[in-house]
Amino acid sequence: MIMIIRSINLSTKRSLFLFGARATGKTTLLKNKFKPENAFFINLLDRSLLAKLQSYPNELEPMILPSIEQGKLIIIDEVQRIPELLDIVHKLIQEKKALFILTGSSARKLKRGSANMLAGRASVYRLYPLLFSELKENFSLEEALSWGTLPELSLMDDDEEKYRFLDAYGETYVQEEIVAEQIIRNLPPFRRFLQVASQMNSKVINASKIAADINTNPSNVRNYFEIIEDTLLGFKLNAYHSSIRKRQRQNPKFYWFDTGLIRSLQKRLFLPLEPSTSYYGELFETFIVNQIKTTLEYKGKPFDLSYLLTKDGAEIDLIIERAGHKTICLEIKSSQSIRKESLNNLRTLSADIQNSEAICIYNGTQELRYDKIKVIPWKEFFNYL
Repeated sequence: MIMIIRSINLSTKRSLFLFGARATGKTTLLKNKFKPENAFFINLLDRSLLAKLQSYPNELEPMILPSIEQGKLIIIDEVQRIPELLDIVHKLIQEKKALFILTGSSARKLKRGSANMLAGRASVYRLYPLLFSELKENFSLEEALSWGTLPELSLMDDDEEKYRFLDAYGETYVQEEIVAEQIIRNLPPFRRFLQVASQMNSKVINASKIAADINTNPSNVRNYFEIIEDTLLGFKLNAYHSSIRKRQRQNPKFYWFDTGLIRSLQKRLFLPLEPSTSYYGELFETFIVNQIKTTLEYKGKPFDLSYLLTKDGAEIDLIIERAGHKTICLEIKSSQSIRKESLNNLRTLSADIQNSEAICIYNGTQELRYDKIKVIPWKEFFNYL
């Protein structure tokens, strides 16, 4: 069995929320980190316990008070299923100085239901699919691009098993996150949206075009993208501009959080990946962007990610802004070799961004330099970052 140490650093000096999409390993992480002698677990996926606390939320306090008095940490899994419990949690934090870890797949239901978010008394962390640095010697780029890096997949050797897991993942999400929590009332357009949005991965969002394709209105499409973001299954990448106000006027790009989910929604899981194709390049770019975003977020340092696309189609794939550091203008290429002329757009566009450095990361093994542009193997880039 593969033992994976996650890079996220949870500080338990104060209570915290741990959000993450289904199957990102929240429960496994907490059970590996906190043993029963130090923590009391409440799993709201247990139907009998769920039914009891839904009917009588106040029963939570006598259930956990002995553990609090013993100095144990209280872990409530899938807390969004009973938002009313947060009032009791808040009370016990104030009165008993109790420490809680509250997990969920999304804060959306909590916020929309005006749930008690503990008034800043809890830190917020997010957990994502596995990083290549977490898998270490068990990491394979081809496996990661083909099947994604959700933790359960690391335990599967059979492609048929992986296929069935990912095929069910989208359905589980729709049924459990969308239907059970009543986020969307009219489900058919959303199902069609998932299909179309999977084709829009790594591309600029055109809500009007997508709305026409799925026979709904653009406001619904924008709401659907918000749902995907709120449930941590994807994120928008804003357009770069030196003026923050002007950034907000341009359409963002969209990235799903995992390449395996993309290929599942596209019904392409059993099609072999072919290097040097545009599709392979899109998956590689998605993988790299997600790895960068997750790595920076786990480090807990402020950063902004964006992209730059001119009217002529020239593009910088990713711009990384970090306080106290140069802005990184990043070109992402899946090829194993780089020609100087392929970096012309990066050279020209990065020259107009103050205090920046231009870097190309690629699937090769040798570090290169073309004029001022550093060309770095993608794994080495994370050490540089």
